Amino acid sequence: MLTLEQIESAILQLSPDEYKKLIEWFADLDYQRWDKQLEKDVADGKLEALAQEAMPNSPS
Repeated sequence: MLTLEQIESAILQLSPDEYKKLIEWFADLDYQRWDKQLEKDVADGKLEALAQEAMPNSPS
């Protein structure tokens, strides 16, 4: 497995086109992980208090 230092060094050696592709890939990965975490938090009821605060007059 590569160390973080090795990964950073490799990134600095990428061409502008490769760097752009990496950034796009990383942004997509980050979004997918965020989306999965949000789905898990919703399923676990962790956002229920926020939903109630946002819609205080809605029936429970």
